[in-house]
Amino acid sequence: MCSIFGYCGAVPDRAAFDEAFDATRSRGPDDSRVIDTGKGLLGFHRLSIMGLHPEGMQPFELDGSYAICNGEFYGFAKEREKLKEKGYTFESDSDCEILLPMYFEYGVEMFAKLDAEFACVIYDGKTGEFIAARDPIGIRPLYYGYDKNGTILFASEPKNLVGLTEKILPFPPGHYYKGGKFVCYCDIAHAKEVCHDDLETACKTIREKLIAGVEKRLVADAKVGFLLSGGLDSSLVCAIAARKSAKPIKTFAIGMSEDAIDLKYARQVADFIGADHTEVYMTPDDVLGALEDVVRLLGTYDITTIRASMGMYLVCKAIHEDTDIRVLLTGEISDELFGYKYTDFAPSAQEFQKEAEKRIHELHMYDVLRADRCISVNSLEARVPFGDLDFVKYVMSLDPAMKMNTYGKGKYLLRHAFEGLGYLPDSILWREKAAFSDAVGHSMVDDLKQYAETSYTDKEFAERSAQYSFARPFTKEALLYREIFETYYPGQAEMIVDFWMPNKNWKGCNVNDPSARALSNYGDSGK
Repeated sequence: MCSIFGYCGAVPDRAAFDEAFDATRSRGPDDSRVIDTGKGLLGFHRLSIMGLHPEGMQPFELDGSYAICNGEFYGFAKEREKLKEKGYTFESDSDCEILLPMYFEYGVEMFAKLDAEFACVIYDGKTGEFIAARDPIGIRPLYYGYDKNGTILFASEPKNLVGLTEKILPFPPGHYYKGGKFVCYCDIAHAKEVCHDDLETACKTIREKLIAGVEKRLVADAKVGFLLSGGLDSSLVCAIAARKSAKPIKTFAIGMSEDAIDLKYARQVADFIGADHTEVYMTPDDVLGALEDVVRLLGTYDITTIRASMGMYLVCKAIHEDTDIRVLLTGEISDELFGYKYTDFAPSAQEFQKEAEKRIHELHMYDVLRADRCISVNSLEARVPFGDLDFVKYVMSLDPAMKMNTYGKGKYLLRHAFEGLGYLPDSILWREKAAFSDAVGHSMVDDLKQYAETSYTDKEFAERSAQYSFARPFTKEALLYREIFETYYPGQAEMIVDFWMPNKNWKGCNVNDPSARALSNYGDSGK
């Protein structure tokens, strides 16, 4: 990951800008630069992944225009060749160097052409205006706000904007900003037409597109590793990568020292695919000791996100401290596409699809945010094959009736797509998996809840929760997280739309805890 900051106008306090920008140096520890466009500042902290030489350092400049980008442009070499034919020259092997030439050729229409996960700010030297954009899922973070003079600011994380702007908001995924307006260039969650492929055709296409999504994310000039939980999603990513790699891939799993559910399954997968596997253990003291740091780095008070971040943050910390890996592939986004435990309760195919659209639209505030922050704070880059644009568009276009769990097994399409092909043993391919926060050990979630229970009396909980009118904490655990959040991001709760919870309007989903353990169909999950 890298960090970008665009102050799109006169900067009243340069020292305050520098201090704010420095808050995300861990995203890009290799180099830092700030340039004055004459109309405002563009800052960049670099994590070298593609084009490791100094020539790949940003901001890029071309004919008086500048660009900063935290992104990964897949297939950029082909686009670069097209641009060379048009007379453009390139100084580096950085994929992001194509940004300005593409902008000169296509203007804002370029964003819909990109196969990328990105957040960028461009200064157009000809018009003197700033343009910003973000990928359709929001895999790369971007936030904005306005200073006291009405100048808009764009930054990779909320912590960059605290104190510089009164209200911090996430830049909407799939949009660009130009001329004071946010314009949607791609609503990836909404399918214009329903695809009526039959079951076998759909599963074959799912398999081919996921394989392509993994393969393109293996390309890096820095070393690549894999987070492996032992569940279906990360196991498939690792199994595909293992087949595409000339030598054993490096996989990492984490669990509680007492009752790690998934470590044994991760080990089974690693052995099956011949991976170089590392296990990381954490204790209750590790979890509680990291809690405040995790809430601060996440910039959220959401219960699910914080729980699931504990293990991810600690395993990424170990990877950063003990290895030279710089890129991590993860298994996020599969649940939102194919369904999760609570979507078994969807009353109709229409409601299933509506819920999937909602979750895809909001992912950048929850699971995608978790992966980005836990990985980037440890100076690593996250890549998410299930977030491949071509893959997501196809799965979201499929008839939702086909994706509903009428098979007696969740995520049936994804499982069947790889059935009988030797990617994974059947015991993994068809296993019911616990939520990541539970799978690192049920005791971890129980320890957090118990700690919160002892932190407040019932009276204190009632009084202190009542002061919040937006996203009011509904358990002592939620209050604990909210109070830590407010310490670092005072008054910024609206950055997150609500708590990530099952759809309480559905019968069987009106629960008071986000864990799938609270649902009646949890069954054998996590055993």
